[in-house]
Amino acid sequence: MREGFRQELRDLKAEVLSIIRDVSVVTRKAVTSLVEGDVDLAEEVIGGDDDFDRRCLGIEEHSLEVIATQGPVARDLRLLYSLIYMSLHLERMADLAVNIAKAAKRTATRRGPQTLYDLIQAQGNLVYRVLDATSEAFEKSDLELARKLQDLDEPIDNLYKQFFRELARLHDEDDIEWASSMVMASRYLERIADNAVDIGERIAYLITGEFEGVGTSEEE
Repeated sequence: MREGFRQELRDLKAEVLSIIRDVSVVTRKAVTSLVEGDVDLAEEVIGGDDDFDRRCLGIEEHSLEVIATQGPVARDLRLLYSLIYMSLHLERMADLAVNIAKAAKRTATRRGPQTLYDLIQAQGNLVYRVLDATSEAFEKSDLELARKLQDLDEPIDNLYKQFFRELARLHDEDDIEWASSMVMASRYLERIADNAVDIGERIAYLITGEFEGVGTSEEE
């Protein structure tokens, strides 16, 4: 019976890892759809939202079922509650990617200044790095990498701020409307990375058994 319990834990962890990787894929597609004005790709991202909702809800429901039927304690209980926590963040991240795809649809009929496309692409590249690091930290229980996610997130915040400096240079009313959608897309990317950092903190908790809030580690 306990081997069945162990397999359920392995299956849940594998599914969460798979969702993290798929969130990375869909984020890349969303950014590409925005930068290239690809409405079909944007529609693909939007169309996949229900599947992410279903999978993340499945993690929550399965974890609660295991808690109710198996009576896990200590490390196993910590894992199950953490998987629920992570699934909630992953669902939000997928929703944010969908929001970027919706921005792609709104802006597809008009090409704005290349500078903002370049900033979105640069920001996206940094977000991909954070997502890949999140996946690796979870898969390998890499405490150092989980703690490093906050540092990887900082340049993304800086690029988001650059959008407002670029926005101030636009004067045409149509440009401002277009840029507003781009700024929101940049904000969504920033939030995806922020959620990944939250997952990284939970990974560190899984490894150490202690919460390590930003700015509260003993090393600082």
